Order: sequence, then structure tokens, then C-alpha cells
Amino acid sequence: MKTKVAVIFGGVSVEHEVSVISALQAYNAIDRSKYEPVPIYISKTKEWYTGDVLTDIENYKDLDQLFKQADKVVLEQEGEGNIVLKKKERSLFSKGVITTIDIVFPVIHGTNGEDGSLQGYLELLGLPYVGCDVASSAAGMDKVMMKQILHDSGIPIVDYEWFYSSQWHEEQDEIKQMADKVGYPVIVKPANLGSSVGISKAENEEELEEAIELAISYSFKVIIEKMVTDLTEVNCSVIGDYEKVESSVCEQVLSTDEILSYADKYQSGGKTGDTKGMESVNRIIPAEISEQATAKVKELAEKTFRLLNASGVSRIDFLLNPDGKVFVNEINTIPGSLSFYLWEPSGKDFEQLTDQLIQLALKRERERQSIQFSIDTNLFSLHSKGQGAKGK
Repeated sequence: MKTKVAVIFGGVSVEHEVSVISALQAYNAIDRSKYEPVPIYISKTKEWYTGDVLTDIENYKDLDQLFKQADKVVLEQEGEGNIVLKKKERSLFSKGVITTIDIVFPVIHGTNGEDGSLQGYLELLGLPYVGCDVASSAAGMDKVMMKQILHDSGIPIVDYEWFYSSQWHEEQDEIKQMADKVGYPVIVKPANLGSSVGISKAENEEELEEAIELAISYSFKVIIEKMVTDLTEVNCSVIGDYEKVESSVCEQVLSTDEILSYADKYQSGGKTGDTKGMESVNRIIPAEISEQATAKVKELAEKTFRLLNASGVSRIDFLLNPDGKVFVNEINTIPGSLSFYLWEPSGKDFEQLTDQLIQLALKRERERQSIQFSIDTNLFSLHSKGQGAKGK
């Protein structure tokens, strides 16, 4: 019997369309001899859908027609440890069960998917899932939290400051002083988005104000980061869990500007519209950096992965300055990056990668089942009738 793998994608995020692209790549790369993938699409209005119609990217050009052909669904628990996908709009004589679900492959980018929200929901359902758990997903998505963990562990990162959007409205002078402390030029980023959304550079105070206004339109938490000039941007992927990790070859990313933009990542297919995400970005594999720099990048990639207690596959992004100093920029956890193209040079194709990710998730579930989550006691019996519960 094949394992039923629910590939969940879409969601309420500015990276919604990117999620669809990534998910269909992953869906098509799942080994049909071992697994039966089930597409589950979450619309921008938070409705869940399934159906074969969701597996063709062309169908997303007419969403009204797509929704008419797909089934509106919910995940429900039926019996102990049995999760089923049911039609939300059921007929009078049918329970509407479509299929059981054994494991989830989440491919929702950004808000409510990459930040631990979906992972928490799956934990409550008792469904195993591919990728990082709730805590490591949240830490990887929140750039402030991530930087604090890395800094406290001695991992090299660029100088930065951060603040809440409410502070910008009340303490603009103080925040401008933060930028002065970091030193121009700076990069201004929303703290919890990916795909380069809302990111811009500032060379002076006037540009800083514009950059902050853009960032706070996407997030209530903002980072001001020292800009590395004449940088070399290098990425490295890591796969594994807390017990064993493996790092990929390094790639050197070539952007059209000093910041790798959303357009660089997802609109570089030109007139053909061949939007393949990070796979289509101009790159050099392996990166044209020294053996010493390559070894340092791989070492820091594995350390970062372990420090954040990541699982599955992640892509760690680095900045190298002309002096050869290496800075960790950020981690992109599942589903932020499947980074399959970084594993192909070492002989691991996309189908082998998805298989390994599913097996890692099932391994974690077996380990979780050996942990005791409750104790055999009846606290209510300690209270006499009518006494009421007095918490301490």
C-alpha cells in the first residue's frame, strides 16, 4: 500500500503564487512507485481544495473556473491516528471522504506556512510532516530571532538593528540613529517574509524613510542591516536532522542589482514565462570561490542548520566580502527552499530528494511516538465535592 502524501500549497501570503510553482515541482517529483501524492490548495480566502485540476499550472490563470472543478475540503480525524480528507460541501447521502492522509509535504511559502503556523496545526492533528518543526520553522522565518540565535552562538552575521513598526511612528529620530550606528549603506527588510518582498537599500536618511515605509507595509517587525559592498552571494543547501547532516555544492548567485530581487528570482523566465523560482536565477555551480571559502561556507551551513534544530532540507544564504570574510545571511527552511538543483551535481535528483525528505519526516514521527506526552493520574480526584479548583 502506497503512502498518501498531501502536498499542501497556496495560502494567505504575498508569496502565494511562488508557493504554487514550488508545490507543483515537488508534486511531480514524488516517486509514484512508493507514494501517492494528493494536492491540497489553500486559496487566498483560506478555503481548502483538492482535485487533479490543481496539478496543472495553466489552470491557475482562471481561478473561478479552477474552483468550480476542484473539491472544497477539510482535514478531519476519524478514529485514533486516522486523518481523512473530506469534502466540505457533502451530499445528503455521503460522508464525503475522499482519501486518508498519511503524511504532509508542506509547500506554503511565507506567512502561515513557513513560519510554524501550519506545522502547529498538523501537530494538533497528529499528522507527520516534511521539514522543520514548529519552533525551528518560526526561528528560521523570523530574521530577528534567527540572527539573535546565530549571534549568541558565535556565527558571523552582518551588523544589524531591529524595531517594531509602531516605534517608527513614534520614535523616528531614534530609529534613524540605529541606521547611523549600523552605517550606510544599509538594507531594510521585513523581518518575516521571503522571496525578497519588501526589501530595499538606503544610502541616506531620505532613502531610509522610503525603505522603512515599504518594509512596514509588509511586516510589523523590521531589520536595518549593514550592506556588504562588492559582495559575492553564495548559497549552500543542507539536508538531514539533529543526528546527521549533509551539505550540497555551493552556488554563486548573479543578480541584476546589489540585491537579488523578486523579479530576479521569479520573473527571469523572460518572454517564455518559464517561472521556475530560484532554479531559473542566473548562477554559477559550483561557486567560483576558493577552496578555503567553500569549506567555510559548508561548515557554517551545517552549523546554522543544527543550531536552529532544522530538519528536512534548507538553503542557507551567505555574503562574502572582498576580504574573503563569510557572513551567514539567512536560512530558508522548507517550504522556503527545496533547493533540489543544488543536489543534482552530487547525483541526488529531485525524486531522490523528496523521498529522503519524506523518510526523514517518518523517522521523526517514529521518534515522537516513543516520547511520553501524558502521565497516568487523575488530578480531579484530589478535589473534594464542591471545593472547586484552586490553581497554584
